[in-house]
Amino acid sequence: MSEEGTNELVELAAEAYVYGCPLVLDLSMVDTCVHEGFGPVAAAPFNRFSHSTRLGDAGTRFASVNNDTAYSLAQLDLSSGPLRLHVPDTGGAYYVVQFVDAWTNNFAYVGSRATGTEAGDWLIVPPGWAGTSPADVRGVIDAPTSVVTLVGRNACDGPEDLERRVRPLQERFTLTPLKGSEHGSGLPAPDAGVPAELGFFERLRVWMADFPPSAADRAHQDRFQPLGLLEEGPSPYAAAVPALVGALKEGLARGRERVEAAGVPGAGGGGKWMMNPHLFDYNLDWFGVGTIDSPEWKIADRKDAYLARAVAARVGLWGNHGYEAVYAQAFRDSDGEPLSGAHRYELRFEELPPVDAFWSLTMYDVPDSYLVGNPAGRYSIGDRTPGIVHADDGSLTIHISRERPADPAAAANWLPAPEGNFRPAFRLYMPKTPVLDGQYELPVIRRVGAAGQG
Repeated sequence: MSEEGTNELVELAAEAYVYGCPLVLDLSMVDTCVHEGFGPVAAAPFNRFSHSTRLGDAGTRFASVNNDTAYSLAQLDLSSGPLRLHVPDTGGAYYVVQFVDAWTNNFAYVGSRATGTEAGDWLIVPPGWAGTSPADVRGVIDAPTSVVTLVGRNACDGPEDLERRVRPLQERFTLTPLKGSEHGSGLPAPDAGVPAELGFFERLRVWMADFPPSAADRAHQDRFQPLGLLEEGPSPYAAAVPALVGALKEGLARGRERVEAAGVPGAGGGGKWMMNPHLFDYNLDWFGVGTIDSPEWKIADRKDAYLARAVAARVGLWGNHGYEAVYAQAFRDSDGEPLSGAHRYELRFEELPPVDAFWSLTMYDVPDSYLVGNPAGRYSIGDRTPGIVHADDGSLTIHISRERPADPAAAANWLPAPEGNFRPAFRLYMPKTPVLDGQYELPVIRRVGAAGQG
C-alpha cells in the first residue's frame, strides 16, 4: 500500500473513532450495568430496574457522581417486543426518566418537566413496530434502537429521605412486557479471536450492524468500508494484514486525541464557570415524548455533531439536554488561581439561580472528580440544604474551606473542601430561560484568606 493510501486509511480510522466511540462506550457500559452494576446501582438483567441503595458519597468511585438524586437504571432489550413502563405519582417531587438509545441520543423524557408528576403508563416500542397500543397508556415512545438505557433520577434530600420516601417510590417504577417473553437477545458478542489492540473496531463493527443509526448517519458510515467496518460474518480483524493493523492503531490514537482535545475545558478567565447547556444537542433525528425539536437544540453541522457526541460520551455519558438540567464547573478563583484547600473561599449570590426544580453545588477532588470525604458528611449544598442561612437582603453566601467556619451562620452555609486542588460542580435542574440563553451568570468564587485563619 502506498504512503498516500496508508495516510488515507489512518485518517478514515480516526474519523471512525470519533463517529463510533459513543456506540462502543454506551454499549460497553450497558454490558457493565447488566453484569457488574454501576456505582451505587447493583447489576440487573435486561428489562429490569435496579435502584441505588445509597446516595453518592466518598466511597463511590465514579467520576462526577451526583449527591442530589437517587438513580434508577434499566437496560432495555426490545428485540422480543414492547415494554410497558409504569411511573408512580411522586406527589410533586422532581424526577426524570431519560431515554437513551445505543448511539447515546436522548430521544425521550418522562418526568416533572416533560409529563408531570402524576402516575401513568407508557409503551416503549422497538424500531419498526406496527402493533396496536393499549388504550390505557398515556403515549407510545418509539425507540430508535432495540437496546435502550433508562436513566431515572429521583430528587432526594439526604439519607433519611432516601429510606423514608425515595426507596418506596423507586419500587413503584416497573417494566412489564406487552406480551410474550421479557427476555431479548442481548448484545451480540464480538469475535473473541480479534487481538485486543483492534478490539474497539471489532466491537464497533458488530454493534453498528445490530444497532443501525438514522438514514443520514448510515450514509456517512458507508465511507468506512475500506476499514472492514461494514463486513458481515467472520471478523476481518482476526487476521488483518499489517498495513491495516497499523492504520487502525494509528487512527485510533489520532481519533482519541481529537476527542480529548475537544473535551478540554477552557481557561475559565476571571474564575468564570464553564457551562454549556448545549453539550447534548447532537441528536438530530429522534424526537419523542418530552424532547424539544427545534433549531436551538440541534447542532447544525452533522460532522460537528459527531465530535460533540463523542466528547459528551467521554465526559458525561447519559447526561441530559440542557433544558432538563444544566451542569457547570469551576477550576479557578476570581484571580485566575487554581482552587485549593490551602485557601478559604466565598461564593456570594446576589440573585439565586433561576430554576423550576432545584440547584446544588457539589465538591469534587482533582483529578479524579470523586466526592470528597469530610467529618460533616456534607458533599453538596443547595436550595434544599436544611438550615442554610440567607442574609437580610436575600443574598446567600456559600463558604468553601477545609475547616468548618467558626461563625454559626457561615458553618450552616459551609461546603467542605479537600486539602489539595478541587473542582466544584453546579447543577441546575429544570433551568429557566435566563440560564439557557446566558443572561444569568453564576458568581465567581473569591478567595478570602488562608486555610486555618479567620
